[in-house]
Amino acid sequence: MKLDLHTHYYPEVFFKLLRDTPSEFSFDKDPTGRTIITHHGARFFGVTPPMSDPQKRLEDMDRVGIDIEVISLSTPNIFFADETQQPEVARIINNAYAELIAEHPQRFKGFASIPMDSPDAALAELHRAIDELKMSGVILLSNIKGRALTSPAYRPFFEEANRMKLCIFLHPMIPVYSEPFREYVLGPLVGFPFDTTLAVARMCFDGMLAELPDIRWIIGHLGGAVPYLMERLDSGYRDFAECRVKIDQPPSTYLKKLYYDTVTFSPHNLRLARDLVGADHMVMGSDYPHLLGSIERSVSSIEAMEIPAREKQRIFSGTALEILNNV
Repeated sequence: MKLDLHTHYYPEVFFKLLRDTPSEFSFDKDPTGRTIITHHGARFFGVTPPMSDPQKRLEDMDRVGIDIEVISLSTPNIFFADETQQPEVARIINNAYAELIAEHPQRFKGFASIPMDSPDAALAELHRAIDELKMSGVILLSNIKGRALTSPAYRPFFEEANRMKLCIFLHPMIPVYSEPFREYVLGPLVGFPFDTTLAVARMCFDGMLAELPDIRWIIGHLGGAVPYLMERLDSGYRDFAECRVKIDQPPSTYLKKLYYDTVTFSPHNLRLARDLVGADHMVMGSDYPHLLGSIERSVSSIEAMEIPAREKQRIFSGTALEILNNV
């Protein structure tokens, strides 16, 4: 069995809401005439047909042998809306996801979107999504309209998430200071893994990962630079008193307990992650149907790894089935 845990679905209502809501996001065309969404005028992502076409998704899944997609609403998620609008936007999106899952219960599961800037509504939507809609977890961004996940405003949500043993897929967002990332599509290319790395390091040193150990974090794009920088973060813990204020173990102790999706497709990077955290902390992802993703390589890159078949099966499905909610 193969489960794709990093794949994005945009119901048509999402594009309508994004178009109709004043924000830093807007629609444009790239030099080839393809519809794109921009952030402060810089290319953010290109709109591709499978984003809103379940039948095309199913055809592509069957073609490469993916059994189940755990769909999520990628960046900017619902955070183009302000705190007064987020609860309704989240409800609309999660209902659309639930409808698709009900139509194809053996093929789709979903990560819910949460109105994080409206604390009471965030908790209410969390329970509705998990308890009533039977979603498999939630998706959060590496920063939420510029606010770090370590903000005290979000603490009640994460305490409840820890109590529920919630699966949270952490997806990147453009860094708060986005000016240097506006050229050459550097936002998705460099800014995304940069902000993921910053968010995870901050949560680690802030004590979140230590104090709330039962949240099942899946970190997108193989953790950004987290695997590569793990030793350096440990050195910071050793050398700087500031890095020991809120944790009593080296960062790698906590970082190796997280889960990392395989959206990189580089055999060298995949091997690094496997050697560092183990196949039982890796899950398959494709980033389909975004241009930087690949539904084909999501499968072939794992199949090509020179590791035992049992480890490949852990990455394809075994780990996912252990950490997702409502499976």
